[in-house]
Amino acid sequence: MSDGWHRPLRLHELARGPVSLALAPDDGERAAVAKRLGLSSLPALKAQLTVKPWLDGAEIAGRFDAIVGYVCGVTLEPFEQAVSGEIHARAVPAGSPNAPAETGGGEMELDLEADDPPDVLPGDALDLAEYVVEHLSLEIDPFPRKPGATFDYASDAEEESPFAVLKKLKDPKP
Repeated sequence: MSDGWHRPLRLHELARGPVSLALAPDDGERAAVAKRLGLSSLPALKAQLTVKPWLDGAEIAGRFDAIVGYVCGVTLEPFEQAVSGEIHARAVPAGSPNAPAETGGGEMELDLEADDPPDVLPGDALDLAEYVVEHLSLEIDPFPRKPGATFDYASDAEEESPFAVLKKLKDPKP
């Protein structure tokens, strides 16, 4: 089993124009991704991406479809559920004039309507699999519940009113 799933694409490969790719990890890679994301299994994962030049970096767009294995938070039974999502990201190489400015730990202004700033690449390659895994992780249900599972709790102890408890404190039995 490998240490994960990686599909590098060097920025110079975009010089001739957009690149379209179909990505699908093998069994070992899916097992590594499932372990990394805290899933019981990842029976299926595929992505269709288009990577095109953007400024001095790249723009990634596409979608992914997966079947994830959860453990129900109510019944603790395993179950599978389909998950899908859109991928849209931009990245620039380190040292790019288009890289987001460092804030220096101070306050940061946030515009909810603006596009996300581009990612800064550590080298000259994009790890497309990492973008797929990142977007998959955003779609995973943090509190999975098997369809039809209900939480029925009945306390064994009879509930006492606060006034009854206070009365016991005032009038203790001999």
